[in-house]
Amino acid sequence: MKIAFVGKGGSGKTTLSSLFIRHLAASGAPVVAVDADINQHLGAALGLDEAEAAALPAMGDRLPLIKDHLRGSNPRITSAETMIKTTPPGEGSRLLRVCEDNPVYEACARPVELDGGTVRLMVTGPFTDADLGVACYHSKTGAVELCLNHLVDGRGEYIVVDMTAGSDSFASGMFTRFDMTFLVAEPTRRGVSVYRQYKEYARDYGVVLKVVGNKVQGQDDLDFLRAEVGDDLLMTVGHSDWVRAMEKGRPPRFELLEDANRRALRALQVAADATYELRDWERYTRQMVHFHLKNAATWGDARTGADLAAQVDPGFVLGEGVVASA
Repeated sequence: MKIAFVGKGGSGKTTLSSLFIRHLAASGAPVVAVDADINQHLGAALGLDEAEAAALPAMGDRLPLIKDHLRGSNPRITSAETMIKTTPPGEGSRLLRVCEDNPVYEACARPVELDGGTVRLMVTGPFTDADLGVACYHSKTGAVELCLNHLVDGRGEYIVVDMTAGSDSFASGMFTRFDMTFLVAEPTRRGVSVYRQYKEYARDYGVVLKVVGNKVQGQDDLDFLRAEVGDDLLMTVGHSDWVRAMEKGRPPRFELLEDANRRALRALQVAADATYELRDWERYTRQMVHFHLKNAATWGDARTGADLAAQVDPGFVLGEGVVASA
């Protein structure tokens, strides 16, 4: 299952995504965790110290390797240089699985030991001084989008992405790459404004969106969220002594997380798992192609000097059944 955590800056989406990743790992599920936020905090939330988090390999710095691996022997993609963030797979492309070893994971992923299991962690990399004034952060998240475009995941397998804050998630088609999007919202006007934006932008793309209320302190907060987001409100989270200890760098054993918050994490997993039966690989592939053609016409053809529309394989549909032949 492909799962995104979104929300405004400071809403707690990184904390909640890290808790969900810990929950999945404790259940024994295979997990690939991705920090796609401009502020790289997921590693620390998963227990890495400052030096370990800083040493994580940046996907954006390894984009040529990622492109060269994914294009495989696809005759429609003549070189890695002609691939852009939206390039879709086709016959001959190499596809990624959650449970495998491949050059992309070898270069970009690092194992993180958590209570009860190990997850693979990948990061886009921070926005550096060299990027100032000359680069867009979404050029870095393009590596994540390419990997999602070529990822075939099955039941009980999870890739969890901590997305960039606010409506910046809509600067590419990556917002359509997920089975479930959890929007973390505080019970404030600003907290729900990102929800309204996300709901509006995503309405024509079949995005499954559920709201997780965070920092909810009482019935008034709960009533406010219910009035603002309606049936999209899945559950709420309040104060957590376990989280406070984690933020100080001294997390207790995960099994000591408060019962109410453990139940909330189970509710997130149940909601995400339910979307597996709703998967439509044809729509997924069609949306991938839609954004690729849009990007090709807007800037891709001019930047690469190639006809990027020709990269689309009209007979190819991504799905679990194509892995063996790819």
